[in-house]
Amino acid sequence: MEEVGAEEQQRFCQRQRLKAAVHYTVGCLCQEVASDKQVQFSKQTIAAISEVTFRQCENFAKDLEMFARHAKRSTITTEDVKLLARRSNSLLKYITEKNEEIAQLNLERKAKKKRKPEDGNKDSLEPDVDVGEQ
Repeated sequence: MEEVGAEEQQRFCQRQRLKAAVHYTVGCLCQEVASDKQVQFSKQTIAAISEVTFRQCENFAKDLEMFARHAKRSTITTEDVKLLARRSNSLLKYITEKNEEIAQLNLERKAKKKRKPEDGNKDSLEPDVDVGEQ
């Protein structure tokens, strides 16, 4: 019984830390907007934006979990995130572009890893052959 209580306490603490992090970030963003636009945000406004943001993130997390579960997967993929963002064209475009950038970087890293063992074997008299293009 004590284990359940300790687990709940740990989850509560983790949730509070996440809420505090969201509140801090929202506060920083509000400060940036305030200096750019010469407006002020009250503490209550920042708290309200933080709370709405946290709740929306919880909803997003539940939706992403359901999308993956519906596809009979236990892992959330970028396709799930794109599905979540489908109602915001600008967000969907941004996510798609970032996903393509990351995929390109991963391809470049894989290509470098393949080249390293070949570069280290310069004593060999055999010509370099790219196995991936056969």
